Amino acid sequence: MSQRPAAPPIRIEADYLLETASDPRKVAETMAGEQSSGTFVPVPGETPELKARSAARVERLEVLDEAVAAPSLPTTAAVDPARLRRARVTLSWPIENLGPSLPNLLATVAGNLFELRPITGLRLLDIRLPQAFADAYPGPRFGIDGTRRLAGVEGRPIIGTIIKPSVGFGPEETAALVRTLCEGGIDFIKDDELQADGPHCPFDDRARAVMRVVNDHAERTGRKVMVAFNLTGEIDQMRRRHDLVRDLGGTCVMASLNSVGLVGMIELARMSELPIHAHRNGWGYLTRHPMLGWSYVAWQKIWRLAGADHMHVNGLDNKFSEDDDSVVASARTCLTPLFPDKPCLAMPVFSSGQTVRQAPGTFAALGSTDLIVTAGGGIVAHPGGPGEGVAALRQAWKAAVAGIPLADHARTHPALAQALEGAA
Repeated sequence: MSQRPAAPPIRIEADYLLETASDPRKVAETMAGEQSSGTFVPVPGETPELKARSAARVERLEVLDEAVAAPSLPTTAAVDPARLRRARVTLSWPIENLGPSLPNLLATVAGNLFELRPITGLRLLDIRLPQAFADAYPGPRFGIDGTRRLAGVEGRPIIGTIIKPSVGFGPEETAALVRTLCEGGIDFIKDDELQADGPHCPFDDRARAVMRVVNDHAERTGRKVMVAFNLTGEIDQMRRRHDLVRDLGGTCVMASLNSVGLVGMIELARMSELPIHAHRNGWGYLTRHPMLGWSYVAWQKIWRLAGADHMHVNGLDNKFSEDDDSVVASARTCLTPLFPDKPCLAMPVFSSGQTVRQAPGTFAALGSTDLIVTAGGGIVAHPGGPGEGVAALRQAWKAAVAGIPLADHARTHPALAQALEGAA
């Protein structure tokens, strides 16, 4: 579904949406200087030769024709509202400034910019990286194809759920729910991001109890359900937890990106022999204000290159504040190659209040079945039990792909009919 990307740029490039009451060109030049060879006053060592070698450049600037009534963000600068303008700005840097380093890339494209006094709004829209980054980082080790192979699912979405209630169950209660879900035909189960290694449900005990159930089911049916165990923690803890899941026969681990940080994710990906389910909890504080922070288009590129195999993208008609167009754009970008010869595709994960009703709209908008759907209450709270919830969601997606209205399909599929009544 995605087009082959253009050849990688020679320099690092980043696109921003800028708001300021000052001259946008001068502010863009200030941004370039602040994030490369310059500072707030001229310094003797910044010679023309050094600038030619190391300075960031303003590659493009487009002042937008839109009214701005008031500053989007507070500032100590005197602001004349009549002069407020927004502009699209592209900056570029020579890779020799930092080398192909993701941690230092963040300091370069998203460092001391958002707090500059003349800026009353700034959002990082996109980044484009030279081939050296593709050579330096492995990207997803499993991605879409490897995930499908381990989950045993081809030609349709991977149907999943989350352990609910999010916390409160002990290891054996968790395993009992997993047993019910396995018997109901689930493809994928994940820990809630709040469940990690608390004393009421220790990671090791939970992993052993759950994998006994999963392995028993696999021996009887020949099909192993993929379970994403939340191993979020310090690096040594994540390594040990990963090894335990691997040794127990597990096929997936999960980490909270904003909790483990970029270096934690890079190290986890280097050591991992299992797909990494990357959870974006906390994403709202990076993006919710439209004139501050990150676009998901830019943000997800960092984590895919670092090694995330699955990326959460929210879901249509979700329980959060994100609109459907943003959700679909996020999912599409996960399926868009990063480099011509190294696509680094990650499987988008749809979640947040998902039920059978979102299947037609999701498929119509995305045009692909390369996704994981994680419906928590949408499966576990089905009137007929979790097994019927699994069946209903699978039936909904089968109808969506075939172009059959859900109401029509429900006439001959009772589980779907019940789910539609419950989701009304």
